[in-house]
Amino acid sequence: MATEKSSNEYEGLLPFCLRWVKPIFTKLPAMAVELATMTKKLAKDDTRRVVHALKVGLAITLVSLFYYFKPLYDGFGTSTIWAVVTVVVVFEFSVGGTLGRGLNRVMATLLAGALGFGAHYLASLGGDTGRPIMLGLFVFVLAAISTFIRFFPKMKARYDYGLLIFILTFCMVSLSGYRDDEIAKLAYSRMLTILIGCCFTVFVCVFVCPVWAGTDLHHLVASNIDSLATFFHGFGAEYFGLLQEQGEVGKVDMQKYRTVLNSKSNEESLTNLARWEPRHGKFRYRHPWKVYLEIGSLNRECACRLEVLNGYLQTKRTQMPSQQIHGPFQEECMKICSELSNGLRELAMGLRKMVPPLTAKAHIEKAKIAAENLKSHLEEWRFEEMNNNKNALEIVHVASLSPLLLDTICCIVKIADSVQKLASIAGFKAVEVPSSVAPEQDQGSMQPCHGAVLVAHQVIMIDKGAPC
Repeated sequence: MATEKSSNEYEGLLPFCLRWVKPIFTKLPAMAVELATMTKKLAKDDTRRVVHALKVGLAITLVSLFYYFKPLYDGFGTSTIWAVVTVVVVFEFSVGGTLGRGLNRVMATLLAGALGFGAHYLASLGGDTGRPIMLGLFVFVLAAISTFIRFFPKMKARYDYGLLIFILTFCMVSLSGYRDDEIAKLAYSRMLTILIGCCFTVFVCVFVCPVWAGTDLHHLVASNIDSLATFFHGFGAEYFGLLQEQGEVGKVDMQKYRTVLNSKSNEESLTNLARWEPRHGKFRYRHPWKVYLEIGSLNRECACRLEVLNGYLQTKRTQMPSQQIHGPFQEECMKICSELSNGLRELAMGLRKMVPPLTAKAHIEKAKIAAENLKSHLEEWRFEEMNNNKNALEIVHVASLSPLLLDTICCIVKIADSVQKLASIAGFKAVEVPSSVAPEQDQGSMQPCHGAVLVAHQVIMIDKGAPC
């Protein structure tokens, strides 16, 4: 009876397992297609990811040669594995990340190894009884202090990994020395293999298709400014319903400014990584990376104001201003949006090409003048329409838009000043004007345009305080 009962249990268990496994096998083709599609998209979005994966594989393969060649392995022994581990944990996507982690690991290993050897020597003076007590005390004090230092913002941003490796290495060296008498040889071999692993990692990262965090930060800030310009490019047409006449193209691009609101952490991370990088391209030593954070902060302030302006678009879809108000208001508002868009695009282009944005402030000043004209026109319209008691709600809605535009212009002026500050500190070089410019155009351009004059073959900077 027991045997028959056991066989019945197996007969019931097998169909149950099949019913559970069958749906998985049914979904496998769809899952494989989805995985392939996701992999293709991930690689297509940024081909540098594929290159990075190949670079990591190359670095690990090169370090593994210490295992394959017996003379190298006999020189380091089992400590060779630390070179492989170093490549795995140090190799980052960007050069700045790799150099930062590598230097953190090397300096922390050297310092912790020296302190571990010193702790081992001092503890040995206490004899067999005092040795474990002193080692435990050293480990407790240094681990507690190092862990607390990790909470400091600046230390956490740049040296958090180094402090972590410091604690780990000190504990390994000091504690392993309690059972191993050859503590000096052990510390030496580990430090040397870690240094070798860092050298291989840095060599591959810097000389094989390098990815510079500073370049990514530079283009990110320029792209954020360009996103602000895209909003103004379509705001006026959207507000007056012109996009409905031209189609829905451009409405999606206007929302790109929202990515600026979430770019703070990315900018701070790239700035910390860029500080580790050596000179590359047009980025010299001591490049003013902190100014990028200032520009990024102003970009987010401007994006917050654009969010308010975007709210006006939502309400205007239900109630557009009457044609009686459309005429003069539309002309000034469209001019403001056009000039702000052109000015921001000039700032983005100048920043991206690392040239002074000489004409950006001219566009912003024109937007200021148009905003003041708009403000005066609104005062006249408000007085006339209120006396006639017509379109009162629409006039209030339109009039409230003017101070928002003025406030946004003030924020964009700060962005332009910060970009000009970056251009001055970083030594951006002005681009020469083509010699094909007509002489009459040269004479017409010989006017002070907010601090700059363009002539053929050169750019002359004019002091604002000097008489013209």
